Amino acid sequence: MSCPKRLFVAATRQNDGKSTISLGLLQVLKKKYSKIGFMKPVGQHYVEREGYKVDEDVVLMRDVCGIDSHLKDMNPITVEKGFTERYIEEGGLEEYIRLIKDSYRRVSRDKQLVLIEGTGHAGVGSVFDLSNASVARILGSKVLLISTGGIGRPIDEITINKALFDQEGVEVVGVVINKVLPEKYEKIKRLTQAGLERKGMRLLGVVPFKKELTYPTMEQILEATGARVLCCEEFLQKRVENILVGAMEPYHALAHFAPHSLIIVPGDREDIILAVIAGERVMGEEYQIAGIILTGGLLPHKGVLRLMKEGQFPILLSEDDTYTTTKKVHERRVKIRATDEYKVKEAADLVSEYLDLEEIIARI
Repeated sequence: MSCPKRLFVAATRQNDGKSTISLGLLQVLKKKYSKIGFMKPVGQHYVEREGYKVDEDVVLMRDVCGIDSHLKDMNPITVEKGFTERYIEEGGLEEYIRLIKDSYRRVSRDKQLVLIEGTGHAGVGSVFDLSNASVARILGSKVLLISTGGIGRPIDEITINKALFDQEGVEVVGVVINKVLPEKYEKIKRLTQAGLERKGMRLLGVVPFKKELTYPTMEQILEATGARVLCCEEFLQKRVENILVGAMEPYHALAHFAPHSLIIVPGDREDIILAVIAGERVMGEEYQIAGIILTGGLLPHKGVLRLMKEGQFPILLSEDDTYTTTKKVHERRVKIRATDEYKVKEAADLVSEYLDLEEIIARI
């Protein structure tokens, strides 16, 4: 088989939605290319799977799209704690380049196309001489650059990132502007297209912001807080749309309860806890509590706890105080999981509808 097509997906900064676009692209392109590969040569946020530390995006892509490559080939380099310090002191670039090339050779065997996901903006990884721009050059791949909604800032950042790819002799085939507010969609599309054309770049997609993709599940809240499950583990896939700290009187708290709310409350505030239980039972479907976190390592009276266990939402127990627990919830990273069926489908739908796929394919 001839050399496969290669597309390297990079972003102008963190949280531009690169992983979501990559997931959507992989699902959509899999319909056109039956033999498709995926890799993330350098990963930073890793999980442990099958005895290996691999980037969480690699696990997601493999599980959703059924990629048959070895996990470690899909993510040959994982930046663990101390990696950068060791590299500065000891080097090892030639060995890392060999790892990337060998892994790519195995991932790409008999494939028609390989989607390669970068890590952050073009310069990320420069400290150990494996920036996204360098890795794209090593793999001989063209680049699709993702930025987020706006006009001035995205074009500024796209121009800076493109300069780094140009320096490495890597072609940027085009740009996707992601997370554009619906009310500004047409204006941003028109102006960014004109602005990018002046810079000699092509706009290949404008994707609207979908708030639903930012909602975490209770399982992700559990991981972010380091809490433990007291009961109702079967409801951990409930999504969290609102967060309420139960530090007021029940009468006032009830007025603030909204559908799909996570309630964070000290474990000894039985008045608030009982109000939550009553609200769920009386209001039913329109109430839809996502879950409760009891803080301070405190448990309510066993009678209240028994009532809680009859609910249709998970109860978590955090040893941290309410402030620390809430801070951890708000600082969480929301990443799509293979179990997030709605988000997985939405990623594919957004790519299908808003990216110029034919032009992207033609340019690689």
